[in-house]
Amino acid sequence: MLNDSNVLIIAEAGLNHNGDLSLAKTLVDRAYEVRADAIKFQTFKAETLVAQSTDSKQYDLLKSLELSFDDHQVLFDYCKTKGIPFLSSPFDPTTADFLDSMGVTAFKIASSELTNHPLLDHIGRKDKPILLSTGMSDLVEVGEAIHTIQKVNDQPLTLLHCVSSYPTAPEDVNLQAIETMEIAFHLAVGYSDHTLGIEIPVAAVALGATVIEKHFTLDSTMKGPDHSISLDPQGFKEMVTAIRNVEKALGDGLKVPVEKELPVREAARRSLVAQRPIPAGTPITAEMITSKRPGHGIPPKYFDLIIGKRLPKALEKDETITWDILFP
Repeated sequence: MLNDSNVLIIAEAGLNHNGDLSLAKTLVDRAYEVRADAIKFQTFKAETLVAQSTDSKQYDLLKSLELSFDDHQVLFDYCKTKGIPFLSSPFDPTTADFLDSMGVTAFKIASSELTNHPLLDHIGRKDKPILLSTGMSDLVEVGEAIHTIQKVNDQPLTLLHCVSSYPTAPEDVNLQAIETMEIAFHLAVGYSDHTLGIEIPVAAVALGATVIEKHFTLDSTMKGPDHSISLDPQGFKEMVTAIRNVEKALGDGLKVPVEKELPVREAARRSLVAQRPIPAGTPITAEMITSKRPGHGIPPKYFDLIIGKRLPKALEKDETITWDILFP
């Protein structure tokens, strides 16, 4: 699922289809247009997710946002037609089995299920790559989840640092946890974002995130649980552009001048020059030379080296001193 060395950018449609297949397909269209690498939904049955007698309000909300298995199949096929990978988070073994039967190439496990080890084991046995969100979790719980999955699955496992508050305040994001998990678990780590705007996910890429998941909506003013924390198509497009620019800017880490700097270096750096006319054969003293632009002669770092040397030819004021002149 990870596309070579590029950051994988996932448009998290989630529940922003509002239970409407037509709206879900439009989200696919827009995600493709803004160059998301994948679009992700949620696959669940309210009956197996929420105890209706305990939390009827949450049950009723999720029931209204369900997409049927037939709807999922239509969406999956539509994504294939559009050329954008379909992802979804299952919330029980039945929905995981269904997604597997459709032919999903990877599974995304929601933060809420990180301690649901029976489900992790069940999904792990599908032997497909897994993206695991880690919101609400500590390092011990993350390690336990990893162990549960890796006992039965040797496919790539990518962790997603996540903070499950909506919206997440910048001071709660803790992007340095990305490196903490990289070091602790020797796995690729991405970031699932719930902040407003695009600055935080872009910063996550600069800190090494290999995946960015961001909530995606057609209109952040629409009614629904996640629209207000989601990026609209224009905002998502700006985020994609910013991430791709940061990827380019990260470079290879080698500290060498780039090709486009070379003419600037010659123009901006200094060379040693005669501060006044110097007769041939005269021993060079410090008072006779200075440094001026451009930098196509002897660099000033060799100032002390040429003191006392005799010039084989006379120099005019401001004439550049080169190695060829000094050692013909």
